[in-house]
Amino acid sequence: MNNRYAEAYVGSVTKALGTLLSSQMEAIARAAQMMTDTVQGGGSLFAFGASHSFIIAEELVYRTGGLMLINPIYPHGMNLFVRPMTMTSKLERIEGLGRELLLGSPAKRGDLVLIASTSGRNAVAIDMALAARDLEMRVIGITSLAYSKGVTSRHSSGKRLLDLCDVVLDNGAPYGDAAVRVGDFSQAVGPLSTVLGCALVNALVVEAVGAMLDRGLEPPVFMSANLDGGDEYNARLLAQYRDRIHYL
Repeated sequence: MNNRYAEAYVGSVTKALGTLLSSQMEAIARAAQMMTDTVQGGGSLFAFGASHSFIIAEELVYRTGGLMLINPIYPHGMNLFVRPMTMTSKLERIEGLGRELLLGSPAKRGDLVLIASTSGRNAVAIDMALAARDLEMRVIGITSLAYSKGVTSRHSSGKRLLDLCDVVLDNGAPYGDAAVRVGDFSQAVGPLSTVLGCALVNALVVEAVGAMLDRGLEPPVFMSANLDGGDEYNARLLAQYRDRIHYL
């Protein structure tokens, strides 16, 4: 059996992961220190993305080996439970909605938000970043520089997500996201943004845990509930940080 197209996709993922390793470590280190500053200062961490970018936020929340303090901001009407699903693309372009989503959350001055948007052009992510800046929150963006720099903003400010962040993490997805050309078919297939985005934010969490340990902090990390002692371990930390965990 000839799997040349499948191999091309996996090869694209492997190559892009290598690029992340060579290009994003400094940005990851800065973002990890920022997250650690927030945790050490008593702040909360939040994560947001619309449509498939919300998968990146979900990857960070309530996960074995993940930080307990990352709270999802749900993209109401912009996740894949919505019908018709095409509504997600319409709602993420409505100006003002991102601001209301942030202001309707428990986020406050001194907190931090991670905002994922591969194109970085739609209003919901841009408005949330603008609102976060108004609240004097730290903003980490997860986007594709190749994609975002190749498109115009859909926001009246003319800004893209990458223009509004304290740290930008480039997920390395190509312009248009899909990576593989199959024969003479004109549309590329095989998106990279999810696999690369998940690798990027998990690397960020691991680096942040290291930064916390360097400062003598006990990182609030989930143990698998399927391990002996996992429930008790998690319950202790959940109780300790209850005031900063808003999804319970």
